[in-house]
Amino acid sequence: MTTSANAEASQIPEPNITRFLFADTRTAPFWLLVRVYLGILWLVAGWGKVVEGGWIGANAGAGVQGFAQGALQQTGGEHPQVTGWYAGFLENVVIPNAGLFAHMVVLGQLAIGLGLIFGLFTGIAAFFGGFMNASFIFAGSAGANPLMFILAIAIMMAWRVAGYWGLDRWALPMLGVPGHAGTVFHRRRREEGRTPA
Repeated sequence: MTTSANAEASQIPEPNITRFLFADTRTAPFWLLVRVYLGILWLVAGWGKVVEGGWIGANAGAGVQGFAQGALQQTGGEHPQVTGWYAGFLENVVIPNAGLFAHMVVLGQLAIGLGLIFGLFTGIAAFFGGFMNASFIFAGSAGANPLMFILAIAIMMAWRVAGYWGLDRWALPMLGVPGHAGTVFHRRRREEGRTPA
């Protein structure tokens, strides 16, 4: 038996249901609804921070400091909501750099929202949204964060079709994905003489 035959024999095939849910373009309308719903939640959250103040502009950082201080109050008691390592991160990294983190949160929420709504780099937008949700959950803020985190994970799994009814339908084939260059880079390589036409 050859090495490639051994490799093929040791791989577990993808079940039909997961291939249908996460890779079949017939599910694109479903993922459009999930993606736009999650994108609106992010856009509203980001825009709310722009309007409320304390996150952008002269008073930037007040919102992050208030949020971090609230999280630090949840570190005590029998069943703390915030773990010690995350409290240390908030105290030593976030609060001293509150202005920077405030801008990162607001701009990140707006970018994630727009990326999901328009279906541009959908998997990447969902990843950063899930990362931000996890950060909020670590800080003891539940609310919609667990649901948003679950939806982000689902969109990341369906990244191939989640943006199919969006800009990814054109952007991904044009730019490519890691390991598979898109048409823009194939054309550039042909022009440079690295790849035969």
